[in-house]
Amino acid sequence: MNTQISRDDEGYLLNPDDWDKDIASELAKEEDIELDASHWTVLDFMRDYYAEHGVVPDVRHVVKHLASENECDKKEAKNIIFKLFPYGYVKQACKIAGMKHPRAWSTG
Repeated sequence: MNTQISRDDEGYLLNPDDWDKDIASELAKEEDIELDASHWTVLDFMRDYYAEHGVVPDVRHVVKHLASENECDKKEAKNIIFKLFPYGYVKQACKIAGMKHPRAWSTG
Protein backbone atom coordinates (compact mmCIF):
# COMPACT_ATOMS: atom_id res chain seq x y z
CA MET A 1 0.00 0.00 0.00
CA ASN A 2 1.09 3.56 -0.62
CA THR A 3 3.30 4.54 2.32
CA GLN A 4 2.04 8.13 2.06
CA ILE A 5 -1.41 7.09 3.26
CA SER A 6 -1.83 7.84 6.97
CA ARG A 7 -3.66 5.24 9.01
CA ASP A 8 -4.54 4.88 12.67
CA ASP A 9 -3.38 2.00 14.88
CA GLU A 10 -6.29 -0.17 13.70
CA GLY A 11 -5.63 0.45 9.99
CA TYR A 12 -8.38 2.98 9.26
CA LEU A 13 -7.49 5.90 7.00
CA LEU A 14 -6.95 9.14 8.88
CA ASN A 15 -8.11 11.12 5.84
CA PRO A 16 -11.00 9.54 3.89
CA ASP A 17 -10.08 11.73 0.91
CA ASP A 18 -6.92 9.63 0.45
CA TRP A 19 -9.12 6.68 -0.56
CA ASP A 20 -9.39 5.19 -4.03
CA LYS A 21 -10.44 1.80 -5.38
CA ASP A 22 -6.87 0.47 -5.38
CA ILE A 23 -6.55 1.33 -1.69
CA ALA A 24 -9.90 -0.36 -1.07
CA SER A 25 -8.61 -3.52 -2.73
CA GLU A 26 -5.47 -3.46 -0.56
CA LEU A 27 -7.48 -2.89 2.61
CA ALA A 28 -9.82 -5.74 1.62
CA LYS A 29 -6.84 -8.07 1.13
CA GLU A 30 -5.71 -7.24 4.66
CA GLU A 31 -9.17 -8.36 5.83
CA ASP A 32 -9.03 -11.52 3.67
CA ILE A 33 -11.89 -10.26 1.51
CA GLU A 34 -11.91 -10.50 -2.27
CA LEU A 35 -14.09 -7.65 -3.48
CA ASP A 36 -16.83 -8.43 -5.97
CA ALA A 37 -19.76 -6.45 -7.40
CA SER A 38 -21.81 -6.93 -4.21
CA HIS A 39 -19.04 -5.44 -2.07
CA TRP A 40 -18.70 -2.50 -4.46
CA THR A 41 -22.44 -1.81 -4.18
CA VAL A 42 -21.93 -1.24 -0.44
CA LEU A 43 -18.62 0.59 -0.75
CA ASP A 44 -19.81 2.90 -3.53
CA PHE A 45 -22.94 3.75 -1.54
CA MET A 46 -20.83 4.51 1.53
CA ARG A 47 -18.47 6.73 -0.44
CA ASP A 48 -21.36 8.57 -2.13
CA TYR A 49 -23.07 9.07 1.23
CA TYR A 50 -19.84 10.36 2.74
CA ALA A 51 -19.30 12.75 -0.19
CA GLU A 52 -22.84 14.12 0.15
CA HIS A 53 -23.14 14.30 3.96
CA GLY A 54 -19.54 14.51 5.18
CA VAL A 55 -20.05 11.67 7.68
CA VAL A 56 -19.79 7.90 7.71
CA PRO A 57 -23.20 6.40 6.93
CA ASP A 58 -24.74 4.53 9.82
CA VAL A 59 -25.32 0.86 9.03
CA ARG A 60 -29.10 1.46 8.90
CA HIS A 61 -28.61 3.64 5.78
CA VAL A 62 -26.61 0.90 4.10
CA VAL A 63 -29.23 -1.70 5.07
CA LYS A 64 -31.98 0.46 3.57
CA HIS A 65 -29.96 0.88 0.36
CA LEU A 66 -29.27 -2.86 0.09
CA ALA A 67 -32.90 -3.73 0.75
CA SER A 68 -33.90 -1.46 -2.12
CA GLU A 69 -31.14 -2.73 -4.45
CA ASN A 70 -31.88 -6.39 -3.73
CA GLU A 71 -35.66 -6.04 -3.39
CA CYS A 72 -35.59 -7.69 0.01
CA ASP A 73 -36.53 -6.80 3.57
CA LYS A 74 -34.16 -5.08 5.97
CA LYS A 75 -33.43 -8.29 7.89
CA GLU A 76 -32.18 -9.98 4.73
CA ALA A 77 -30.23 -6.85 3.77
CA LYS A 78 -28.50 -6.91 7.16
CA ASN A 79 -27.64 -10.57 6.57
CA ILE A 80 -26.11 -9.58 3.23
CA ILE A 81 -23.83 -7.07 4.95
CA PHE A 82 -22.58 -9.72 7.35
CA LYS A 83 -22.03 -12.21 4.50
CA LEU A 84 -19.97 -9.60 2.65
CA PHE A 85 -18.18 -8.30 5.75
CA PRO A 86 -18.19 -11.18 8.25
CA TYR A 87 -16.39 -9.27 11.00
CA GLY A 88 -18.90 -6.45 10.85
CA TYR A 89 -19.80 -3.16 9.28
CA VAL A 90 -17.45 -1.01 11.36
CA LYS A 91 -14.53 -3.45 11.45
CA GLN A 92 -14.48 -4.21 7.73
CA ALA A 93 -16.89 -2.19 5.57
CA CYS A 94 -15.97 1.18 7.09
CA LYS A 95 -12.27 0.39 6.95
CA ILE A 96 -12.32 -0.82 3.33
CA ALA A 97 -14.46 2.18 2.30
CA GLY A 98 -11.74 4.45 3.66
CA MET A 99 -13.76 5.92 6.50
CA LYS A 100 -12.22 7.07 9.76
CA HIS A 101 -12.99 4.68 12.59
CA PRO A 102 -16.50 5.66 13.79
CA ARG A 103 -15.53 5.90 17.46
CA ALA A 104 -19.04 6.53 18.80
CA TRP A 105 -20.33 3.18 17.50
CA SER A 106 -20.04 0.13 19.64
CA THR A 107 -21.56 -2.51 17.38
CA GLY A 108 -21.02 -3.91 13.93
